[in-house]
Amino acid sequence: MAQEAKAIAKYVRIAPRKVRIVIDLIRGKSVADALAILKFTPKRGAVLVNKVLRSAVANAENNLDLDAENLYVSKCFVDQGPTFKRIHPRSRGQAFSILKHTSHITVVVSEKEQAAN
Repeated sequence: MAQEAKAIAKYVRIAPRKVRIVIDLIRGKSVADALAILKFTPKRGAVLVNKVLRSAVANAENNLDLDAENLYVSKCFVDQGPTFKRIHPRSRGQAFSILKHTSHITVVVSEKEQAAN
């Protein structure tokens, strides 16, 4: 069974549905391809996912002695974190609510299976 390393960023102040757009681009790709895709993706979530991906690769190299060249993104997902409630005052004493969403970003990298000869 292949070893896998993971990294998690919790309570990130961005809505999960915005990050899922970026996460779907890198799922199943090699780490080099995923980093190249994230570098040229014009979304704010790409910067955050890039940071988590680099952390997962560093965990694989330092903790499990895996080679970064053979790694790929085996699993990646975004869960919804707690929502911060804020008030926006309006005219005539009204108050409208503002919901500030947070996310938990998880990226798991694994080593590619070598073909059995």
